[in-house]
Parts: sequence; structure tokens; C-alpha cells
Amino acid sequence: MKFIAKKPLCIIALMHEDLVPPDSTDGLTDKEIQPWKMEYDVCVTLEGMGHTVHKIGLRSDLVVIREALDTIKPDIVFNMLEEFDGQFLFDQNVVSYLELKKVPYTGCNPRGLTLAHDKALCKKILSYHRIPVPEFAVFQYGRKVKRPKRLKFPLLVKSLDAEGSIGISHASICNDDESLAERAQFIHRQSDGPAIAEQYIKGREIYSSVVGNERLQTFVPWELVIENLPEGAPNIATSKLKWDYEYQKKVGLKNQPANLSPELERKLSRLAKRIYRALYLSGYARLDFRMTEEGEFYLLEANPNPSLSYGEDFPEAVEHSGVPYDELLQLIINHGLHYHRNR
Repeated sequence: MKFIAKKPLCIIALMHEDLVPPDSTDGLTDKEIQPWKMEYDVCVTLEGMGHTVHKIGLRSDLVVIREALDTIKPDIVFNMLEEFDGQFLFDQNVVSYLELKKVPYTGCNPRGLTLAHDKALCKKILSYHRIPVPEFAVFQYGRKVKRPKRLKFPLLVKSLDAEGSIGISHASICNDDESLAERAQFIHRQSDGPAIAEQYIKGREIYSSVVGNERLQTFVPWELVIENLPEGAPNIATSKLKWDYEYQKKVGLKNQPANLSPELERKLSRLAKRIYRALYLSGYARLDFRMTEEGEFYLLEANPNPSLSYGEDFPEAVEHSGVPYDELLQLIINHGLHYHRNR
């Protein structure tokens, strides 16, 4: 049954200007739809709930937002930006601007975005709170790659701040200093920024979805399963696995509810809430864990504002917990309307 909002709102849907979707997907292939599927799913669903949605595309000029706010005078901005001016780290600056304009918005606050985006800083904060994270080291661009003695192989090497599994492949797993140096330098060239090498932890890849500001709600743990993983290959979410649909079919990729004991589910829920609060997250987030055979959870990454594309891990986990997609979007809006910056 379709969910209808009790109070229709005037909403600015903020997105990258290249991802502003058309009004219809008629005649388009899945491959053509994929780049802006989230933006389309969100906008169409919000309109179906009775809200008025204004799609605003942004690239590198904040004047676009100012003019839209002055003209439209929205009740809230539904933020779907993942970067600004080509920089992943600049999305927090856009949210800061919305706060300066005193406009409610959905998703994470600037401080939470800043802390979560820096994978090294995130791990340092969580280590302080005695939350398990992999051992790691950061290798700056243009400097010699020298592994600290405390850092043991195998290691997973990736960009310090890039999102979406960019730069991650099976070659990212390094077992000696020579391959570590080669991979770190590859990341330097590809991202024009630092690389982080972290302890590779064998185990299951488990995702925890969290929604809320002060009072937090967790949902059914979700698991990434690769049924036809080549012998000896690590079960990691590579860029190819994330974005190549034909490859996903070939290796038997499945994202499904994680079969955990009630005790492990409670343990994961408590840990996810601790992490969410320690990183000052708000709105909604997906936390990526590796679970060892002994039942220990290590946080791999915190992902504020994960993809809301219908069928993706976060909305699927929430829907499997009894909250349909349209109600999830309304829940996210409600938390945006009630978020208090001073808290």
C-alpha cells in the first residue's frame, strides 16, 4: 500500500547536475538508468507520497543553492550530493552552507561527514573509544612507502578518502613490501592523494544500517556474499564487483540478511550505535564490518548518506525490517526536520 505523507512538503532535491533524472525511464536500459537511479527513485517516490519536489543540479557554484532557496523557500533540502567541484571531501562544505542558511536538510551533519570521510582519523577516534578497527598506516603522496613494523601482512591498500570502492581490486591485497609500495603508488597516481594500508581481516562482510539523531534505530544486519568466488581470491567489495552487473552475475553476488545468532545481532547493534555516536553522525548511515570466525566485529568504513537507490543494501535492510521504501524516505525527512545543530 502506498504511503501518503500526513503533511505535504515543499522539497528541494539537491544532486549533482549530471545526475538530474528525467521524468520517465521509458525506453531506457538499466545501464542508462544506473548513474542517476537513486536520484530518480527518491524524487519519484517523494512525489508519489504527495510532496512537491524541485530537482536542483549542482556542480561547483553555491549561488545555485542560494537562488533556489530564495525562489522556492523549501521546507527541507533532500541532500543527495556525494561531492562538490569534483572533490569528495567538499560535500560537508555544502551542508555547512545549508546550516549557515538555517535550512533543514536530510542526512549527515558537516562534522560527521568530515570524520567519516577521513578513514585514518575515523579509525583513530574509534581506537580511542576501544572499538575494534584494523591496524593501519597512511602513505602520503610523493613520499617513500615505508611500512611500520607493527603493520603485518596481508594488507588492503586503498584511497584515504575516495568512496564507492574506487581503486579497490584483488590487486589491492598485498603480501610483501614490494607489492605494498607498488599499490600505494598506484593509488597516489589514480586519486592524486594519500593511500591507506590496513590489516586485511578474513571473515564475513556485514553491514549495519542506522537511522536517527539522538535516538538511534538499527535494522536487520545485511551481508555481502560471493557464491562463486575464485579459489584463493579475497571476498572484498572491489570496484568491479560494485559497478559491473555482468561480473556480479558471474561471481554470484548476493546481498542478503546476515544469518547471525540473536546474541551477535544485539552485539552488532550496540557496537553500531557506539560508532555512530563516536563519529557524531546524524540522519542515516551504513556501517561496514568484517566479522571473524570468533564473532568479533571490526569496523572497515563508516558511510554516512549511503545510496538510497531502491534495491541497494541500505534500503533493502530497512525494508526487510518492516519499513517500506517510501516510509524510509519520510523517516529520513522527519529526522532532518528535527535535527538540532547545537546538540
